[in-house]
Amino acid sequence: MSPNTTGQEVTLHLSGERTVPDVPAENYWFRRHEAAYEYLLPYCARPVVLEAGCGEGYGAHRIAEVADQVLALDYDEPSTTHIAVNYPALTPVRGNLGFLPVRAHSVDVVANLQVIEHLWDQAGFLAECFRVLRPGGRLLVSTPNRITFSPGRDTPLNPYHTRELAPAELAGLLTEAGFQTERLLGLHHGAAVRRLDERYGGSVIQAQLDVVLDHLPGQAPWPPELLADVAAIDTAGFDIHDRELEASLDLIAVAVRP
Repeated sequence: MSPNTTGQEVTLHLSGERTVPDVPAENYWFRRHEAAYEYLLPYCARPVVLEAGCGEGYGAHRIAEVADQVLALDYDEPSTTHIAVNYPALTPVRGNLGFLPVRAHSVDVVANLQVIEHLWDQAGFLAECFRVLRPGGRLLVSTPNRITFSPGRDTPLNPYHTRELAPAELAGLLTEAGFQTERLLGLHHGAAVRRLDERYGGSVIQAQLDVVLDHLPGQAPWPPELLADVAAIDTAGFDIHDRELEASLDLIAVAVRP
């Protein structure tokens, strides 16, 4: 998806389907995702990292700062073309996450951030990750916490998600696939974003969605104060830790292939 150059945002971005850099109205979601990448970068300082479902490529680009080689895999051909042009340090690969196009035991790290909730066959995908990882390799996963993202529902609110996971459900899938979960963490609003929650009636997320979902794309100018506050968020506005997992916004797992 192309950045919206008008400074307004469309429903698809705020649904959590995909986020991109350098869009002021998208900045909350972008920084929230980027915070997970920053936290996980130390695990990516390895020879070969596969990002399975790389989207626009900004995350794989960050990983390339520490890894020797990054394979940026996505099924969307415009995305892999965009990556080839804009991120020359990456090796873009077009392929299906259900059948990863790499040899068995050939990858040191698989990164899968904000993707598994879109997959119909999550267990099959994890089996593929297990296959391609070398023994001792790590799988890095982030995904919305079902308990807070679609509260009180078994089916996702986001129409682009097939199955969202609670902490125990994510841990169970990883175990069933043969992985050992090294860390299971949650991403939360930090102090700066909690202040925005207070400023906007308890939820800066809902304040953004109210702008977008109540109007047709391109017809609803953002309130200047809200847009300025959203555009000013940075990754330091989010905390990642292993406390209060069920109250977290996103889940982050580090799993090891024995």
